[in-house]
Amino acid sequence: MTITLEYPPVHSTEPRTFLPREVWQALTADVVSAYPGTSRVLAERIIGQTVAFLIAGTRTEEPLSPSEHVDRGWHAFLLRTQAYQEFCDRHAGRFIHHHPGLPDATGTGGPEAARDRTVAAIRTAGFDVDQELWPDAADCTQCHSGCTDSPVGGKK
Repeated sequence: MTITLEYPPVHSTEPRTFLPREVWQALTADVVSAYPGTSRVLAERIIGQTVAFLIAGTRTEEPLSPSEHVDRGWHAFLLRTQAYQEFCDRHAGRFIHHHPGLPDATGTGGPEAARDRTVAAIRTAGFDVDQELWPDAADCTQCHSGCTDSPVGGKK
């Protein structure tokens, strides 16, 4: 009997294994530089949760949303367009778009439900959740439309 999974299993729960070492280091430095007061240790935690979030999003059809910390890591990654495109191609088979603004709360349950769904998806994908980085969901998703620092429906 053969069982076929809709989404292939994650073989490693260590986020670092999903990025080349030089990309991990560059993203960590980018987060430290872009957000004054962020330590290197915190930046690495942010990048780790960003990777976990992006991978988890490839394993579900549910709308997920990053926390504000993870959104910072995602923004840093997006700015390294070549590395981001390569990551997306390799791990998602498609470009993972960043859509500022949460989808309509009536269909998704709002920000708290999005955070809870996202944290559950990260765990289901086999990653540890760094609870301190998930106090709330940011105003952006992997699926629909306006981001924590976007002039389109986000915080200004």
